[in-house]
Amino acid sequence: MKNRDDDSYRAGLWPMPPATRTAQGQPRRMGVELEFSGLDIEAIAGAVLSELGGEAEVISAYEQKLHNTAFGTFGLELDYTYLKQLGRERNLAEESELEQFGESLLKLVAEQVVPHEVVSPPIPMQQLWRLGALLQRLRQAGAKGTRHAAVYAFGLHFNPELPDLGAPTILAYLRSFLCLYEWLVEREQVDLSRRITPYIAPFPRKYVHKVLDADYAPDLATLIDDYLAHNPTRNRALDMLPLFTHLDAARVKKAVADKRVGSRPTLHYRLPNCQIDEGNWSLASPWRNWLQVETLACDERRLARMCRAYRQHFDAPAGGLFHDWPEAMSRWLLPELL
Repeated sequence: MKNRDDDSYRAGLWPMPPATRTAQGQPRRMGVELEFSGLDIEAIAGAVLSELGGEAEVISAYEQKLHNTAFGTFGLELDYTYLKQLGRERNLAEESELEQFGESLLKLVAEQVVPHEVVSPPIPMQQLWRLGALLQRLRQAGAKGTRHAAVYAFGLHFNPELPDLGAPTILAYLRSFLCLYEWLVEREQVDLSRRITPYIAPFPRKYVHKVLDADYAPDLATLIDDYLAHNPTRNRALDMLPLFTHLDAARVKKAVADKRVGSRPTLHYRLPNCQIDEGNWSLASPWRNWLQVETLACDERRLARMCRAYRQHFDAPAGGLFHDWPEAMSRWLLPELL
């Protein structure tokens, strides 16, 4: 990785959010997940190890862990639960040729529509720009992103650590995202293949109305309960289940019987495309768009004004159609991030 001046870079393409440290005084971190096709898992592992160092632990034909890289441990997988289970349980000595052929055929078909996924460890936000060299290496190796084929509903996911885990902070980030959701969809030019899938579904209207009510000031338990009552699913553009599982796993498990729900003190932002094969695309653009959420969440007065305006729009006779909201709310955005 090339050395460069972090401060000058942050002031340019990779600015920092208003809150750069956690309540414990540690630098905030963020995980990144990339979904793409075009490479097999061995080629992906080779690209990551060549760029970041480390060594591979092969779990199965569909999963690897890359340990001791420059940032920690990366996860690689074909994002298909059934094949991953087969890979972990397989015993070639006991499998028939027909079973092996069937698995090979399933793998071949899956790789046409199911992405491989690279999952980074938590990385200090000041260092995230260094992933750019890895993206370039994967692009040169042949990685294909969202727009390469009509069926590629591939995404880029951000897992930003929160400044603190109190209900007021979580609520501020949630409100900020709800106000900015339609602008983010337009700004990110979210691909149709992803819009028609359930993975990044918008929040229900009743829930948006509840959360943006000026009198809504829940404690943590109520905030979680209200979320689960309206959103007992991972399929949201801002998935709060990992965070709420970290805070109260028993409460979440009563409402959501999905073993894929993880636990971490982060948000799970799933909206952007993964355009890894496009030479003019980098993490900098979706990062700067996400910073609009960060800066709004950290500005109490600006957030209150936007929530009030959004409620007025939402309650209007044509409210909920959102055809004019992205343009109308643009006056509250920070122009230096656009």
